Amino acid sequence: MKLKLIFFALLSLFLVSCTQETQNSLSRSLQNWTGTNGVLDVYAGDKLVHRFIKIDKLSTAYGTNDSKMRPYRYGYGIDDVNFNLQKDPGEQKVYFEFSDYSTSYIFYERNTK
Repeated sequence: MKLKLIFFALLSLFLVSCTQETQNSLSRSLQNWTGTNGVLDVYAGDKLVHRFIKIDKLSTAYGTNDSKMRPYRYGYGIDDVNFNLQKDPGEQKVYFEFSDYSTSYIFYERNTK
């Protein structure tokens, strides 16, 4: 019992001392390990123009030579053409990317039963 208490105290100190980006990376690593059922809605103004479903993660692009963060995200998901949140015949898994500057988007996990 005492060993568990010491372990959790050290773990708490470690997490508190991490930067926000490090905490986000740890969270993404845990989320990637456990898996997600992500949905990405892409908007033009207030109109939904594209939806991707069954996304396991969104990634931020980094430069190959300079390792600097790029202003776009990418991932893989099912192209939900009819916006019904399920894979229908003809809807395929695709690679996608979108710019931080040109689009509004919402990424969320969809819990299905």
